[in-house]
Amino acid sequence: MNQFTFESKQKTVLLSFMGLGLLCLLLTFFTDSQPMHMRFWTNLLHNTVFFTGIAFIILFFLAANITAWAGWYTLFKRVWESMASFMIPGLALFLVIIAGMWLGWHELYHWMDADTVANDPVLAGKSSFLNKNWYTFGTLIIVGVWIFFAWKLRQLSLEEDKMGGPQFSQHHRMRIWAAAFLPLAGFSSAALIWQWVMSVDAHWYSTLFAWYSAASWFVAAGAFTILLLIWLKSKGYYSEVTKEHLHDVGKYVFAFSVFWTYLWFSQYMLIWYANNGEETVYFQTRHQQYPVLFYGNLILNFVMPFLILMRNDTKRKNGTLIFASLIVFFGHWIDYFLMIKPGALHTAHELAAAHGAEAAHGAEHAAEAVHHASNFAAGFTIPGLLEIGTMLGFAALFIYVVLNKLTQAPLVPANDPYLGESEHHQVWYEFGEDEEVAHH
Repeated sequence: MNQFTFESKQKTVLLSFMGLGLLCLLLTFFTDSQPMHMRFWTNLLHNTVFFTGIAFIILFFLAANITAWAGWYTLFKRVWESMASFMIPGLALFLVIIAGMWLGWHELYHWMDADTVANDPVLAGKSSFLNKNWYTFGTLIIVGVWIFFAWKLRQLSLEEDKMGGPQFSQHHRMRIWAAAFLPLAGFSSAALIWQWVMSVDAHWYSTLFAWYSAASWFVAAGAFTILLLIWLKSKGYYSEVTKEHLHDVGKYVFAFSVFWTYLWFSQYMLIWYANNGEETVYFQTRHQQYPVLFYGNLILNFVMPFLILMRNDTKRKNGTLIFASLIVFFGHWIDYFLMIKPGALHTAHELAAAHGAEAAHGAEHAAEAVHHASNFAAGFTIPGLLEIGTMLGFAALFIYVVLNKLTQAPLVPANDPYLGESEHHQVWYEFGEDEEVAHH
């Protein structure tokens, strides 16, 4: 079958999970004990950044493959095109965060408070970049440009289907657009990562942070690709997609799990060795007051995928791939939780202490919170049930957008000049349950 059908039962299930996610998100608003409904806004920011980032990074990877004359992915490139389409609802969700910023509904970022910036030389020095105008227009313009490139590459891909046969001239046009996107996306994504995530801890910065965050997105995107392809194959679609293709996606998940760990260690080791208080406070807070998540992050995102996917044969077994993909997808959601929640909670308590005792349940609590910002707080120290429910709702929205996009074009691009290469794609593999050598 080359045309995906989005069944009503599937829509009902996804809409139900979206409803659950919305309910959980609203409950965090009405039951939040933190100042400025910080639990609600951090949950919204956390999931919006995570799922929008997955959509962006898969577009970046698609463009990289097009530019590199790669053909192995061609059979299922419509999956990646569909995943990239989530940037549109992702931008809409960012508009909610931006509206809340301008209307004074939240103070997710320390630099949003004018009084604090005026009395803080570090924040004042960064104010030309960390400000509401830059955040607003940077998000709108940069994500808007990403959406344009996603639309353009999709349009050129669909035009191939209308041609009489494979046309390298059309693919050459795609390559020009893809090559133009790569440097633009690389630099602009770093700026937005600094704005969206790193500036939650406004006094802290790391030159590796953009790479680290993007690597986290990429592993999650690879895991989602595996899960979706295996599910589609179970429904009778993509019969041409074989273990060879899944093996290669699995290798990317494995490789970038190691790359993510390399960046994690490099960032941690350099800051630990330099022993600069302005820098070490970021890891000290997470290591001492969030030990379960701190070490769990490494176990979920390095130890388990490394041990599970290190062998060749494990990347060719659906059950093992599903298990590993679920672990790392959730693990990198936890990674973003750990990037955002501790800094946001500290900001909430510090601003509450600065603005008055009553905002933080009394002067004593407010003063103590400045020094112990990560004392147990529901939805901050560890993800609560409402956080998990919100994540399931966002995941359902992401899947709904992707599946709906898949219905709008044939699953296999029949006239792509690299389709034959993808159909005959083989990985050199000699051992395990498939004992035949790929080239015989």
